[in-house]
Amino acid sequence: MPYLPSLVLILVGMVFLIVLVAKLVGSLRRFRAASTLVGDRVGDGVGLLRARFAALGVAFAERRPDRARQGNPRVPSTDRGRQEDHRG
Repeated sequence: MPYLPSLVLILVGMVFLIVLVAKLVGSLRRFRAASTLVGDRVGDGVGLLRARFAALGVAFAERRPDRARQGNPRVPSTDRGRQEDHRG
C-alpha cells in the first residue's frame, strides 16, 4: 500500500488547512468588529466637533453688530451693483 502515506499526508494537510482558515475567519471577525467600533467613535467625535464649530459660528454671528442697524442692508444683491430701494 504505497498510497496510504500520501492519503494520510493529504488528510493531515486538509485538517491543518481547515483549522488555519477557521482561526483566520475568527481573527477577521474580531478585526472587523474593532474597526467598526473605532470608525463609529471617530465619526461621533467628528460630528461633535462639527457641532461645536457651528455653535461657535452662531455665537460669533450673534456678537457681531448688525449691519442693518447701521444703515447697511444685509441683502447680498446690493453688493452686485443692483439698484434696489431699501427704505422699508
